[in-house]
Amino acid sequence: MNMSEQMTSYFKGNDIPNYDFIANCMHCGLCLPHCPTYSITGLERSSPRGRIRMIKSVADGDLPVSNLFVQEMNFCLDCQACETACPAGVKYGSLVESARAQILEGGYEGRISTWIKRFFFRFIFVRASRLLAVSRILRLYQLSGLNRLVETSGVLKVFSKRLHQVQFLSPTISKTPSSKLLLDRTLPADKPRFKVGFLTGCIMDVAFADVNIDTVRLLLHHGCEVVIPKGQVCCGSLQAHNGDIAIGRKMARSNVAAFEGEGLDAIIMNSSGCGAFMKEYGHILADDPEYADRAQRISEKVKDITEFLVEIGLVIGTSPDRQLMGKRVTYHDACHLVHTQKVSQQPRTLIRSVPFIEFVELPESTWCCGSAGIYNITHYDEAWQLLKRKMDNMRKIDPEVLVSGNPGCLIQIQHGLLKEGLNVELLHTATFLRRACGA
Repeated sequence: MNMSEQMTSYFKGNDIPNYDFIANCMHCGLCLPHCPTYSITGLERSSPRGRIRMIKSVADGDLPVSNLFVQEMNFCLDCQACETACPAGVKYGSLVESARAQILEGGYEGRISTWIKRFFFRFIFVRASRLLAVSRILRLYQLSGLNRLVETSGVLKVFSKRLHQVQFLSPTISKTPSSKLLLDRTLPADKPRFKVGFLTGCIMDVAFADVNIDTVRLLLHHGCEVVIPKGQVCCGSLQAHNGDIAIGRKMARSNVAAFEGEGLDAIIMNSSGCGAFMKEYGHILADDPEYADRAQRISEKVKDITEFLVEIGLVIGTSPDRQLMGKRVTYHDACHLVHTQKVSQQPRTLIRSVPFIEFVELPESTWCCGSAGIYNITHYDEAWQLLKRKMDNMRKIDPEVLVSGNPGCLIQIQHGLLKEGLNVELLHTATFLRRACGA
């Protein structure tokens, strides 16, 4: 499918008959002050409006797929803050992801970049066994102390300044993946109130195993039977958001098959990017006659952990973690939770309901931290500018604890805290709530 056909497919899926709608939106500009990359460059082409104009021109055949076009499509964070700001409801994320797919499929990005993406997205992340093997190697590297030696010596600067910078963004690998610790089916102490599915994920599984375990403990505390299907795979969001939509769809089909038939009340997510993509399964598989209806049913059951707990009611136990008492707590909105899933008040409602803490709003809490999947690796300097702005806002309120619901955000913000010398404890929302509930 060429880019023009991708655009036509987008219009059809969103009941937009022609380009007039997009053309009118390009005169609006309400998205500009909400776009992180536009705030960095001040260039029209680095704004949602500018990129839409470029995509339309390529689709119409008026503009070639140039290096500048490729750079701008990849320069976008795909944070989708523009979608929240857009009064017309333009699905900008679908447009830029379709453009990235054409860039990847057409080989416009360069051989090395294309090979690296396909190696990780089509080989490593598609098989849990391969990801586990890579994570074991990385854990051995971290346990050996070689990583600290390399970091402090600065030896990587000899080969590449970027390699030296991004090494600090490597997550600490968990001792044991959560998929090896959690049972396929776990019952609460009393009669189950709900039956829920849970996605252990890829990065969450190998680098945030403790958060996955906290999530399951929190669900058990609230009377849930937790089902973790063996056939589940990575959600496919990393692939699709970076242009490999075909692999994203393949992984979506695997997860639909894994989770259906379990009679689940909900499918619980603790990673905003994964949750956002699984909620789109019905859309991305809408043209698949075998999976369209099945995918839609799965999508309708997907809920972020905070959505679910607000619906059923948070239960504070008899022995909450006293170390949280009296703490000044703030919250950072992960982009794909607040802008894509429109989940913003639920986490705040839950945090505010925890007794004996002080909740304080983080200025510009919805401003992207710069993580954005692999963006902080591919665009380290620009990502740092966004992260520095986040750190400056942290200084204004001086919190003791920052809570967020996405692994990428936690890794990126931890990097900022260390670099800026700020003493703030980072907690995933599920971990904070598990501790607050005494689960």
